Amino acid sequence: MEARAYVLIEAESGKIGEVLTALRAIDGLIAVDAVTGPYDIVATVRTPDPRQIGRLVMSEIHAISGIKRTITCMVIG
Repeated sequence: MEARAYVLIEAESGKIGEVLTALRAIDGLIAVDAVTGPYDIVATVRTPDPRQIGRLVMSEIHAISGIKRTITCMVIG
């Protein structure tokens, strides 16, 4: 079963460009956009299995220098 999620990302000041470049190199992220508001970046994740989303966020996204915190919003339905 395919799974999707939106990852709301807060980046360190002055690091948004570097974080965007690093995120766009990760397989499984189908869109990565800088946004206005309380978060700096929204990434759309698509994986074959819902459990892989958590693994991708924890092992690959959180490993990027310049990311302060994330919130993962799973798509339902």
